[in-house]
Amino acid sequence: MSKIRRIGVYTSGGDAPGMNAAIRSVVRTAIYNDIKVTGIFRGYEGMIEGDFTELVSRSVSSIIQQGGTILKSARCPEFRTPEGRKKAYENIRYAGIDALVAIGGDGTFTGAELLSNEYDVPVMCIPGTIDNDLYGTDYTLGFDTANNTVIEAIDKIKDTAASHNRLFFVEVMGRDSGCIALNAGVSGGAEAILLPEKETAIDELIAMLKTAKARNKTSTIVIVAEGNKNGGVYNVAKRVKERFDFYDTKVSILGHLQRGGSPSSFDRVLATRMGYFAVNELIKGTPSATVGVRGTQMVTTSLEEALRSKELKLDEELITIAEVMNV
Repeated sequence: MSKIRRIGVYTSGGDAPGMNAAIRSVVRTAIYNDIKVTGIFRGYEGMIEGDFTELVSRSVSSIIQQGGTILKSARCPEFRTPEGRKKAYENIRYAGIDALVAIGGDGTFTGAELLSNEYDVPVMCIPGTIDNDLYGTDYTLGFDTANNTVIEAIDKIKDTAASHNRLFFVEVMGRDSGCIALNAGVSGGAEAILLPEKETAIDELIAMLKTAKARNKTSTIVIVAEGNKNGGVYNVAKRVKERFDFYDTKVSILGHLQRGGSPSSFDRVLATRMGYFAVNELIKGTPSATVGVRGTQMVTTSLEEALRSKELKLDEELITIAEVMNV
């Protein structure tokens, strides 16, 4: 592989706290190694349109604490076509970009794999998604921050729930992954957690709630992942209320506030490590891959393995612990 002289960095898909910290790390690690950096705005859309900018050390000053992404993000149907990818490749070559660092989720990784396979462009992918649902890493950027956001909301909801003998159904993000729901449910002391990966029948949920009532609980919190198998949170609450009316029932959907906010210390450090590691793997000539953390060690995983592995992400022991904590 020829020496890398310029790296292009971009964010794509849903934003996650820590993306800016990762951009900062990529830029400064590259500059330290005498490599220039081009920022690509709006992900693959900006790549197709040639929306590029030169990034220097001062370009990324005071962004480590910012949520969102200074490079913006967008969905890009055109990139799914061969013509769109050809246009993107021609633009990055014209800009003198030798390699790419992509920050995002599985859609971002899929695009990176296509570009790498079709045009032999080296790409290192940094997992940035609050869902923590990507293979090859124990934690993705934004997951810790999103959990802290949810926990803070749950703590406040519990205060008002206890004051009024209320049953709160709190919906959190997680269309296909219950990582946020499970971790926030355990740390927030929820009485029940509905997950996409585990079917909990309404009858089972009502039994849990009756047990809680029998212990004279003055309030109850049920965490509902948006992709749970019983439908939307309003449907779940309605079905439960029809058969269990001991509490005043309320619904709270946390929505996109889970994506925002200043990244936690954990996410800032993780993003910095991942950005540093991604650039150094490109310099070493490592084939296109994702970077991640396993235990305390930084690792790479091939894009093919990362995208096609069906490994269960949820911690089965934590599911059991959640059930034990509700006795």
